Amino acid sequence: MRIISYNVNGIRAALNKGLSDWLKTDPADVVCIQETKAHKENVNHEQITTLGYNDYWYAAQKKGYSGVAVFTKTKPDNVVFGTGHKVSDDEGRVLQLDFGDVRLINAYFPSGTTGEVRQTFKYEWLNEFFNYLDKLKQTHPKLILCGDYNIAHKDIDIHNPKGNVKTSGFLPEERAWMDKLFANGWIDAFRKVRPEPHRYSWWSQRFPNVRAENKGWRIDYINVTEPLKNSIKDAEILPEIKHSDHCPVYLEINI
Repeated sequence: MRIISYNVNGIRAALNKGLSDWLKTDPADVVCIQETKAHKENVNHEQITTLGYNDYWYAAQKKGYSGVAVFTKTKPDNVVFGTGHKVSDDEGRVLQLDFGDVRLINAYFPSGTTGEVRQTFKYEWLNEFFNYLDKLKQTHPKLILCGDYNIAHKDIDIHNPKGNVKTSGFLPEERAWMDKLFANGWIDAFRKVRPEPHRYSWWSQRFPNVRAENKGWRIDYINVTEPLKNSIKDAEILPEIKHSDHCPVYLEINI
């Protein structure tokens, strides 16, 4: 199975920039989208379904905000909308699909960049989600967690680690959460295949030329639980794909 995770920063804007033309090239069997910023009924989603994808959407209650979707050529056996955590579900942050004994989770982690209130919410969400995943592993040991985590894990995952020590997305507490995740049966699939530096999936729009100069962050991941570790075939980041301030990340896995 070929999987893409992609924060499109608004699905309608991305479609206007040629997202469906890129999907026509068959980049993956399953495409996990974050930050749709739209409800399905307000999107020309036939551009996607006519390409052979089944589409599943989970929107935030607030219009034009957050939201996730999955486009898949392989029909899932089961779809789970949300996690039962009301505050998260109201923001349309998690969508889950079962393919046989493998559960694919598409998650849009909160950002804390707007201030203390949202940073506090981010920490609460991370703790809640970690506990949810830990419990889920007991019944679904084979998990794939796609998404925009809004956290750069290590120095290698950010262009200027020293200058961003106090920046949301690279705070010690956030990075410690990632440490805890990988210490509890999760594998950084990209790093298993690609150990080299300067591989980023997001570039700030606040500064000119940062994408051209590759001054980015790796905050988008497709991670897997330990039972799938040896099933990883390939992993990649695709910075040449430009419908968003993020780019797609890719995983090929034998499920």
